[in-house]
Formats: sequence, C-alpha cells, structure tokens
Amino acid sequence: MPHISTGELLRREISASTELGLRARSFVERGVLVPDGIVNEILCKHLSSEECKSGYVLDGYPRTLAQAVFLETIAPADVAVLLEAPLEVIVERISGRLYCLSCGRVYHARWRPPTVEGICDSCGAPLVRRRDDEPSVAATRFKQLYKASSEVVKFYMRLGKLLVFDASVDSSIGVPLLLRKIEERLSARPHD
Repeated sequence: MPHISTGELLRREISASTELGLRARSFVERGVLVPDGIVNEILCKHLSSEECKSGYVLDGYPRTLAQAVFLETIAPADVAVLLEAPLEVIVERISGRLYCLSCGRVYHARWRPPTVEGICDSCGAPLVRRRDDEPSVAATRFKQLYKASSEVVKFYMRLGKLLVFDASVDSSIGVPLLLRKIEERLSARPHD
C-alpha cells in the first residue's frame, strides 16, 4: 500500500517547478503551512493516480479542519491516527533527518545513520538536511500544526475514526504496535 506524504508531494512539485510547486515554495521555505487549496490540489492530483486505486496511507494530511472535511467528501478515511509526542522528541526526530537527493533514501543522524557519515549507503551520493528540518523551523511548524489540528482531532473523534497513539516510543516497538492497533480498528468496523 503506498505511503503518501503531502510534504514529499509538495517538495516534488517545488523541485519540478510546477505551477503548484511555485505557489507552495515561499510557504515551505519560511517553515509555515502551505494553504489548504494548494495542498488539496496536489493531493487530488496524486490520489487520482493508478498506484492509489487500491488504497493508501496519508502522512501529514489532513492538517486543518477544511482539509479533513475536503478529504471526507472525496475519499473518506477509514482511520485517522494522531501520533502524540513531546515537542523535544518531535524536533529531535525531524532535525536529525538526512536525505539522499539522488535516490530518495532517508536516514536519521541518531537512529538510522548511514555507514559513512554524510554519504548514502545505496548510491554514494551526499546526504543533505532540508532547510525546513532545522530545529527552529521544525519547532515553528509543529506549533502551527498543533494549533491548526485541534479541530481535525475533534472532527475525527466525532466521526469515531480517531486512534490516538503514543509516538514517543522507539519506532522498533511503536511501529508494530501501531500497525496492530490499526488492524484491530479496521477489523472491528462495520462492513458494508
């Protein structure tokens, strides 16, 4: 099942200098949330692709109530997962990410470092830290997201689709546990 990161979709559009990417660029570079209209357009463009026909996992979307309402009208969510962790943990995880611009592989300076510092294990290209992953920008983004997402949390809670998960645990423990909780939630829902 494809994993769709709206942040990654935005970066692709920006990198390709598409009309949508050019509109999104100034928001991303300042570390502020891209307006709903732009994000919705980019997401719709991707969801209509062949790879999404059998389902997908959205990462980083919806972030606002308007996005959640929009999503429920075009492709209702089966489960909405709220990953909770303290700000310090979130900033450390985001600011430690390293990316290979050549093959797209993602590393983490602390939890998943490359074999040779600064070099991709897969293709040997240099690794970079995105400008919007710098600690101060990441903290600003999180505070904006937290404020904007409170209505999204209430929305999915009212729909009975919200699953709250403690994401401060190590991913080797947390990911299998989260997947099990999602499977339990999906198997417990009424079938059409």
